[in-house]
Amino acid sequence: MTDPIRVLVCDDQALIRTGLVTIIDAQPDLEVAGECGDGRSAVDLAGRLRPDVVVMDIRMPVLDGIEATRLLAGAGVSHPVKVLVVTTFNLDEYVYEALRAGASGFLLKDAPPVQLLQGIRTVAMGAALLDPEVTRQLVGRYAARIRPTEDTPQDIPLTPRELEVLRLIANGLSNNEIAATLVISRETVKTFVSRILTKLGLRDRVQAVVYAYRQGLVT
Repeated sequence: MTDPIRVLVCDDQALIRTGLVTIIDAQPDLEVAGECGDGRSAVDLAGRLRPDVVVMDIRMPVLDGIEATRLLAGAGVSHPVKVLVVTTFNLDEYVYEALRAGASGFLLKDAPPVQLLQGIRTVAMGAALLDPEVTRQLVGRYAARIRPTEDTPQDIPLTPRELEVLRLIANGLSNNEIAATLVISRETVKTFVSRILTKLGLRDRVQAVVYAYRQGLVT
């Protein structure tokens, strides 16, 4: 038996919060560590409870979900917490900003319960929860907001093959699609993705997509 995944639920709407807590607590491998109704409480509770995943709303009083996510999982946080944003805003700029703030992924509030539960498990395992097509739409829509750096592709510490894989990730291809495009195995793609993230100091595919846009590898 492994320990259950501990989840902190943060949503300012009591009815939605209660529903999330009920759904999560009904799973044998998941456990609600705490709940709250604003971002400041989420940051405070996460510091005390150390949950594996924070399910975070965006629009909340006191401190919104974006700023709370930045404090929990942003750059420079010594002990980042995995954050899953659950929002009513599909491809909204708030979602984009939350991902840049350090969220590991997002779901819509009208997603079926099984998708929410799988999302929590996915994020807890360290994977990003973004459908490839959604990734393409999301970053494509807000690419203009991402400031290019002064680095050039020659400054990027990746091999030509790794750069090719990174470009395909940024274009929204899944591992299976990358494998088919490059005529290599899915396991080889996974190895390339892992190397890319390690070399660039990135947490997940979401950060890899943003990085690729910042470097001008895709437009």
